[in-house]
Amino acid sequence: MVTSNPFSALFGRSPFEPLLAHIVKTSECAERLLPFFDATQAGNWDEAATHREAITELEHEADTLKTELRLNLPNTMFLPVSRSDLLELISVQDKIANKARDITGIMLGREMQIPASLAPAMRAYLETAIATVSQARKALEELEELLESGFGRNVSDVMHDFIRELHELEHKADDQQVQIRRQLFQLEAELPPVDVIFLYKIIEWIGELSDRAERVGSRLQILTAR
Repeated sequence: MVTSNPFSALFGRSPFEPLLAHIVKTSECAERLLPFFDATQAGNWDEAATHREAITELEHEADTLKTELRLNLPNTMFLPVSRSDLLELISVQDKIANKARDITGIMLGREMQIPASLAPAMRAYLETAIATVSQARKALEELEELLESGFGRNVSDVMHDFIRELHELEHKADDQQVQIRRQLFQLEAELPPVDVIFLYKIIEWIGELSDRAERVGSRLQILTAR
């Protein structure tokens, strides 16, 4: 019987296709954070709101993909990996999109601007977090290609380089976070206490983008090792 559900076409020959569709949306959410950041620093709140709306829409689309995957992944489907592993992976991916939305929500709602002396380091830190998410996407794209080729014996070796670079980017983001926290500590006396609290929160949440992207890599590593 022919199904009328367009989502079923995403499965194609591989259960990783809907996961890849989802992480594309997730990655696009993260990428939008950079122009959002620049707009906030310029005090262009209308432009910032436009980027926030785009991120929110992408996050909603990612949520739809997540829900459809959960509803349409049969227990009986023949899979090269377990159903529970696939569901866990999309859950980890989804948290990245959620966090991107949360960052823009607080910054726009409070019209937050990063102190000028901290802004260059903060932007570089954000770039690293976005690059980490992008690397997670590349790793999943590579895994999809390997799956189509039949999961050769060298799949773990091929994925190893992608995962190693992902770990390196996440480690770089951790180091940047430590340095930014130190810089902010030196500025605390010059800033309103409430602003300081929310600045630390944004620093933490940007770090969670790279942390969760790294977890995507860890899940993929587990999948390829089995």
